[in-house]
Amino acid sequence: MNDTKRPGGKPATINDIARLAEVSKKTVSRVINNSPFVKEETRKRVEAVIAEHGFSPDPQARGLAFRRSFLVGMIYDNPSPNYVVNMQQGVLDAVRGAGLELVVHPCNRASPTFLDEVRAFVVRQKLFGVVMPPSVSEDDRVIEILKDADCPYVRIASVSLDEPACMVVTNDSRGAAQAARHLAELGHTRVAFISGPDTFRSSFERGRGFREGLAEHGLSMDDAYVRAGAYTFESGAEAAQSLLAMANPPTAIFAGNDEMAIGVMKAARDAGLDVPRDLSIVGFDDLPMASRVWPNLTTVRLPIRDMGRMAAEKLTAGLRGLDPATLVQPEVDPSLIVRESTAPPRG
Repeated sequence: MNDTKRPGGKPATINDIARLAEVSKKTVSRVINNSPFVKEETRKRVEAVIAEHGFSPDPQARGLAFRRSFLVGMIYDNPSPNYVVNMQQGVLDAVRGAGLELVVHPCNRASPTFLDEVRAFVVRQKLFGVVMPPSVSEDDRVIEILKDADCPYVRIASVSLDEPACMVVTNDSRGAAQAARHLAELGHTRVAFISGPDTFRSSFERGRGFREGLAEHGLSMDDAYVRAGAYTFESGAEAAQSLLAMANPPTAIFAGNDEMAIGVMKAARDAGLDVPRDLSIVGFDDLPMASRVWPNLTTVRLPIRDMGRMAAEKLTAGLRGLDPATLVQPEVDPSLIVRESTAPPRG
C-alpha cells in the first residue's frame, strides 16, 4: 500500500484515504458519517484504511465536508396535533442528549408541490438526519429524495418497509385485533369501524387487524358498518352520525384513532345515547386525552413518545459509536387499555 504521508510529513487527508481505498471522497465521507447507504464490503475496506493510517477528521472540517447541520428534521403529515406533539417530545428526548436540535416540517402529501417542498427542506437545512412518522414514512418517493441527498433517516410505520437500522415498526394490526377481541368477548355482534385516510398504511393495517380479531370469534365485518374517516375529531363525529342513523345501528364502534373516537362520543351524546350503556367505543393510540375525557376511553396504546425517541436514537447511534440495527426494540407491541367507554350491549 502506498505511503499516506504527504509532502512535508503531513498526515493523510480524506482524499488520501479515498485514493488508497479506491473509492470516492463522498464514499469515505459516508463511512465516517455512518451513512446507511454504503455496502458493507466497501465500509469495511474504508474503515481498514482509516484504522491503518490513523486518519481522524477534524470536527470543524468534518462538518464542512459533510455539509451537515446540528439539526434533526421531522417530516410529517399527520392531522392529529396530539400525536404530533407526543412524537416531537420523544424525538427531543433523544436528540438533546446528542447535542442536536429538532426542526419540524409539516406537509400535505396530496399537494402537487409536496415532493419539491420536502427536497427544498432537506437541502436548505442541511439536516443531520430525518425522523418520519406515518404516512410520510410510507412514501418511497421521499426515501429516494433522502438517499439522493445522502441524508440518513428512520421510518416509523405499522409494518416493516426498510432495513432494521432505518425502521421502528408499530404492528398496528395486532393492536386492532385486541380491540376486536375485547368487543366480541363483551358480546357485541353489530360492530362498526371508522377508518383513517386511505393514504395511511396504518388505516389499512388497523382495519385488517380488526377484521381478523372478529373472525377469531366467528364474526365478520359487514361493509355497511364501515365508514371512512380522516383521523380528525370532526370526521369521527360525522361518521358516527351516519352509523347511528342506521335502521339497525351498531352497538359498538372502533375508531381508527383517539381523535375520531372522541368525535364518536360527541355524536353519541348528541343522539341522546349513553356511553357505554347504549354504545361502546374503542379508540387507538392512547393519547393523553383518552384518560381525560368522560367516560375514560378504552383504546389501543401505542407508546408514541417512545416511538419518537426510539427513532431518534437509531438516527443518532453513530454519534455514540453504536450500530443502529441493534438499538432498543426494533418493534413496538401495542396493548389494549380497557377503561370506561366499553361494556356489554344492552339487552
